[in-house]
Amino acid sequence: MIRVNDNYLNLQDSYLFSTIAKKVNEFTKNNPDKKIIKLGIGDVTKPIVPAVIEAMHKAVDEMGQKETFKGYGPEQGYEFLRNKIIEIDFKARGINILPEEIFVSDGAKSDSGNIGDILHNSNKVAITDPVYPVYLDTNVMAGRSGKFNEKTGMYENIVYMPVTAENNFIPELPKEKVDMIYLCLPNNPTGTTLTKEELKKWVDYAKENKSIILFDAAYEKFIMDKNVPHSIYEVEGAKEVAIEFRSFSKTAGFTGVRCAYAVVPKELYGYDKDGNKIELNKLWNRRHSTKTNGVSYIVQRAAEAVYSEEGQKQITENIEYYMNNARIIRQGLEEVGYTVFGGENSPYVWLKVPEGLTSWEFFDKLLSEVNVVGTPGAGFGPSGEGYFRLTAFGTKENILEAIDRIKKWTIKK
Repeated sequence: MIRVNDNYLNLQDSYLFSTIAKKVNEFTKNNPDKKIIKLGIGDVTKPIVPAVIEAMHKAVDEMGQKETFKGYGPEQGYEFLRNKIIEIDFKARGINILPEEIFVSDGAKSDSGNIGDILHNSNKVAITDPVYPVYLDTNVMAGRSGKFNEKTGMYENIVYMPVTAENNFIPELPKEKVDMIYLCLPNNPTGTTLTKEELKKWVDYAKENKSIILFDAAYEKFIMDKNVPHSIYEVEGAKEVAIEFRSFSKTAGFTGVRCAYAVVPKELYGYDKDGNKIELNKLWNRRHSTKTNGVSYIVQRAAEAVYSEEGQKQITENIEYYMNNARIIRQGLEEVGYTVFGGENSPYVWLKVPEGLTSWEFFDKLLSEVNVVGTPGAGFGPSGEGYFRLTAFGTKENILEAIDRIKKWTIKK
């Protein structure tokens, strides 16, 4: 008899974004004449910049020549890319990272989900609420969650840390001891951030409790405020307690190309059943080398070009484009009375839904009456109820049209 992994049976019926896609597809099928503007899933719309495309073409040509052809590369990533990552992303901010602490991968989503492979399934997990669904679902799959409580909308063994307007989107330190802490900053879905002083509290907590912080910095390039840290390693001592995930998806338009990296410092330790210290860098290197053959040479040359002078200039222009979209969304919604958060250091705008509606009811009304798609906050966790996420990754033309539709619809009501 083939046994299944029973932990998967504890998952909720469907993934948030697949549910949205199903609803949108059904509406489109029944209303083929309607123009749907999608501001739900955070996929980019600006094409990959010329400097990166040029590097990809050059790499493709190299693969066609006997002298420059590349077969298997190092699973952890080519040195040319790892060195650029260190130079631009960390050394420029006064952070010392070693090449062997960088692991290139196909996405921060993969890394944040796979990291649990090297951590025991008895670890107590804490997540912010609302939260990016992958953090929660992968821990359910690993058996760390316990059963789902239909009444509370929570898993019995997960520690939920609310981030709402009531606490200024600053999660409180857990009152009980936890082992694994997920932080995403700038936050997805709320678009909010923490100061260096607030982040230090988490580093201090992790040190005191021998916990690990799994820090998703996928949106750090969108930070505009000079007082907001781009890396958890800007906090002294963070290399002893944190793994950081970075991505080229949103910053460089790599959602369809796939490239990211994780930083696993050598100072970071876990513990075996007898309390002996185990270097997590070695465990992740073993896992990474066993389960992946790495990211293609062509893609890594493309990622390297992101760090060129021309690449940085072109990517900055794209980021400014998306952040201008975020300003359009935020200001437009505020003009007609919505309470809005985010959109200042992040491409996501988080708004309170009108009174008397749930976030899914607001989703349905926005889809059927305005033909605009967003993401209901309840899909990110129980504390997301009453909120709604819009993404700034659309085209400016679609953003302007969508906000104009919402404003007219809101005024008419």
